[in-house]
Amino acid sequence: MSGNADTYWKSNLKIVSALLSIWFFISFGCGILLVDYLDQFRFGGFKLGFWIAQQGAILVFVALIYIYIYLMDKLDDKYNLESTKKDDSDLIDQKGASE
Repeated sequence: MSGNADTYWKSNLKIVSALLSIWFFISFGCGILLVDYLDQFRFGGFKLGFWIAQQGAILVFVALIYIYIYLMDKLDDKYNLESTKKDDSDLIDQKGASE
């Protein structure tokens, strides 16, 4: 790998590692290990540990997906890589060329 690609990959791994750590802490830590402590608190009428295990971990996971997309777009821009975003005009041009 070239130096630029190696740096890009290391940055990507840092982002993935950080987001997976958050996901692990919320789903396993709060949903299983800390559930007894968190059950002292209520959220929406439910014990917090139960709520995190049933709903909160899923919502955090979905939020982490959007955070990953945002961070990777920023990383792609930093390394001048093409983004997955396309203009409608590009899609129309490609569609017209294939017909």
